Amino acid sequence: MSEREQAGWEHAFRLLDPGPAGPAMPEGAREVARRARGFLSEAEGLLLFSLAAEASARAPCLEVGSYCGKSTVYLAAGCRAAGANPLFAVDHHGGSPEQQPGQPYHDPELFDPRLQRVSTFGPFQATLREAGLEDWVIPVVTTSARLSRHWPGLQLSLAFIDGGHSEEDVRADVEGWAPRVAGGGYLCMHDLFSDPAKGGQAPYRSFERLRRSPGWEHVTQVETLGILRRR
Repeated sequence: MSEREQAGWEHAFRLLDPGPAGPAMPEGAREVARRARGFLSEAEGLLLFSLAAEASARAPCLEVGSYCGKSTVYLAAGCRAAGANPLFAVDHHGGSPEQQPGQPYHDPELFDPRLQRVSTFGPFQATLREAGLEDWVIPVVTTSARLSRHWPGLQLSLAFIDGGHSEEDVRADVEGWAPRVAGGGYLCMHDLFSDPAKGGQAPYRSFERLRRSPGWEHVTQVETLGILRRR
């Protein structure tokens, strides 16, 4: 393991285990996050919680791709721990292509027969309500690309990108939100697989391009969650 990788893991360990001086995620919210539908591991979620608890004291956080609220609970609980700024949760709530009927990740319970399409907004709201975090989340029901085009200039302390995984979607998310992250803030990306046999490559390629750019430093990667900090 290189010195930089070792430093990254030590930083992640401090965030995941902040000790008596750092905030701990309330067990009630943590249990809701465990049970919520989604594809984020608990280790990844707790890292997001710690990052949001640190960063959101300076400016709001934003997530792209809320689905049913698993990642939202971790991030919003961090915002609540800081007690200053909320989380903007951006999702069109129509499901990604791989979650549509007949596709590998389709969940029949999320198909709305009235709308004749996948609809995740109801389960998302229910997750936040159960976790007691509705006051710390501002849901924005639209596409990430549309919102970033009309974003009013507010800087972010953290942006978590976990939306559509096509090359086009990931590139649009990174280009739309990376410039909004303030100095010292974090850009977090999920589903980073260096091995094509384990997962799609679009998030990994976009993350690596940004990591090699001069304005960012690599903090760590925990499982498939990568963290960059703006210089």
